[in-house]
Amino acid sequence: MSRRVPILAVAFVVLGLLMPVQAFAETVDQRIARLEPHYVVRHPQNTDAKTPVVIMLHGCGGPRPFIEDMADAAASAGATAIVVDSFAPRRISRMAAFATVCTGARLQGRERAGDLYATIAWARRQPWADGNRISAIGWSHGSWTIMDALALRTGEEMRRATGLDDLDGEPLEGLAATMLVYPYTGVGTYAGHRNWRITPRSTAIIAQRDYIVGSSRAALERQRARGAPMEILLFENATHAFEDEQAEDPRVRYNSAATAREQTLLREMIEAL
Repeated sequence: MSRRVPILAVAFVVLGLLMPVQAFAETVDQRIARLEPHYVVRHPQNTDAKTPVVIMLHGCGGPRPFIEDMADAAASAGATAIVVDSFAPRRISRMAAFATVCTGARLQGRERAGDLYATIAWARRQPWADGNRISAIGWSHGSWTIMDALALRTGEEMRRATGLDDLDGEPLEGLAATMLVYPYTGVGTYAGHRNWRITPRSTAIIAQRDYIVGSSRAALERQRARGAPMEILLFENATHAFEDEQAEDPRVRYNSAATAREQTLLREMIEAL
């Protein structure tokens, strides 16, 4: 029996990833109402003009302090950053996230894509937002979310996957750029398997010593071959979550040089919007 336990554990994870998403139905406004109280918004200083927007999506372990540092970096570059907490409205604790979200049993990328759609809809309504200069950055599960949001087919599939029953038109209208940081591209994702509905300029960061999501290069290369304008960068000697000074996982090592490089890429993305 002891030899079977790991096999069963892997089987449950795979089954969880392959199971269809069962998102309960709500409107875009209802999703916004759940998410908005948990947004962290950073505005640039000394500007009355409309600003570009950067939407930030955390990884499967939930929001981490370094993401707010990235939000500050975005604001210093002249953009308004919106940090989206997908867990607080769903009452998902960090421990529960490790057990369910990180294993693919709950809140897969295509369901969480609804959070990105709703946040873009919210941002476009704000008087300070330039609705034609929206970007998104996601870490790990957040990158999965962005890529599935780009890959879902308009109509019934999109509504069923996200649980947003009144989606109409292109929910990613105005999305001009994305940054995909150590993205999860494995079982259960659409990465490399479908064309994107729109093709924002994208930068993908692969961590050379990522022993959590594994190698994502092949899927990203396939996506680029399908027409996604994507620059794929290898961060040598970096691990998964290399920005996280407080990480509990022994496979993660904080890397200040890699973190600074990522912030530089973020600023360059904003400048190009």
